[in-house]
Amino acid sequence: MVWMLAGLLALGLLLPRGHAQATDGAASSSVRFGILPIGSAAESLEQWRPLLDDLQKRLQRPVTTVSVGSYAGLADAIGAQRVDIAFLSGKLAVEAVTHQHMQVFAQFVRSDGAKGNVATLVVRNDSPIRNLDDLLSTPGSSWRYARSEHLSVTGYTAPEAYVFAPRGLNSDTFFGSVRVGDHQSNLLAVVNREVDVASSNNPDMDLFRRNFPREAEQLRVIWRSPLIPSGVLVIRAGMPASLRQKLTAFLLGYGKARGEAGARERAKLARIPDLGGFAPEDNRVLEPFVDMQYTLLRQQAEHGQWVTPQARQARLAQIEADHRRAVRQLQPASGSR
Repeated sequence: MVWMLAGLLALGLLLPRGHAQATDGAASSSVRFGILPIGSAAESLEQWRPLLDDLQKRLQRPVTTVSVGSYAGLADAIGAQRVDIAFLSGKLAVEAVTHQHMQVFAQFVRSDGAKGNVATLVVRNDSPIRNLDDLLSTPGSSWRYARSEHLSVTGYTAPEAYVFAPRGLNSDTFFGSVRVGDHQSNLLAVVNREVDVASSNNPDMDLFRRNFPREAEQLRVIWRSPLIPSGVLVIRAGMPASLRQKLTAFLLGYGKARGEAGARERAKLARIPDLGGFAPEDNRVLEPFVDMQYTLLRQQAEHGQWVTPQARQARLAQIEADHRRAVRQLQPASGSR
């Protein structure tokens, strides 16, 4: 049912109350806001709706929503220039900044004040996999894995970079079977014994505890990553300066006012899992994601099987060149911050 809703949203057949349809023919005066799904696309729209309603009132122009059921769907919408401003995770944000004319202007701040999340690997409480050593010391064909798309940092890149690649492993070939889905459905798959281990993160684990408290009690975390920078807000580079200023000022100040107005805004922020507000940032906040991807690709190349040593060296040289180019693209223009 969740995926049916997500499919309807992606096709524009199901619209959130109070928001216009986001299409290629949207009015030029509208602002198109892209939402990376946390849980399902329908859930994400419900979580963001109060904040976007306030944004629409402040701007006095329509705020349309582009919400899809996958990371790839949102990447496609950004590439097709159907998004003006978006909430993205690190790897997707790097692609948007380096190839799709977007710029970072804010980073998510967690409700506890942290500017980062932690990736996790999760099993059932009664699983024979008690820790990471148990998982990795047993032939992978014995286990079934649920992960997120390749564009997901916590659901794919972090476990690969920190757990599997350093040991010369690739999760897609190490495990007996691999299923790809959103974090919430993957956690349910662990509970229902459809898989043995799933990748996740602390905001999605918190959301799962809220939505499925009994099921959450049956889960156990066997691995946590180092702190990974939080998701960011990006904005289209060609947006008119006056509109950009209004947008960024509204979002950076949201939830920070004193009194009842600030309390109402903070209550609306709290609807979005683990979000306490937004802090000003620029493209350089994405450098850890570029470095993580570089580390992963280099480890995979070093441990891979190659026809010739020359082919291996060529691949490593290409990875180095791509990394240097991406880092340069994240640097501020001369005379800017």
